[in-house]
Amino acid sequence: MIMMFGDAATMYETQSAEYIKDMMTFMHGFYDELVQSGELVFAEGLVDSTQAKTVRIQNGLPVATDGPFAETKESLIGFWVVDVENEARAIELTSKVVACIQQPVELRRVGDAPPQE
Repeated sequence: MIMMFGDAATMYETQSAEYIKDMMTFMHGFYDELVQSGELVFAEGLVDSTQAKTVRIQNGLPVATDGPFAETKESLIGFWVVDVENEARAIELTSKVVACIQQPVELRRVGDAPPQE
């Protein structure tokens, strides 16, 4: 899973319109590349974390509060799940995203099934 973290509000405040346009063009092209190569499982962009809800149990009942779980400005903003031949290919793909956005991108293998009892 290739995961991008960020904050849409900060991006719009700190980046130029040209950067945002170029990034969106890249994202669409990257998606198309993954579809063409047959490596895309699925991908989604997420709404800004200001629209998130965190659900906790309080006094035995679920309670939803506004905002993301983490007390941080940046949160998961989009991801691609890919099915690639090896880790080297996953790193190659992730590097393309990093080159575009000039920020770290997290790459994590989807876990195996839980142990059988």
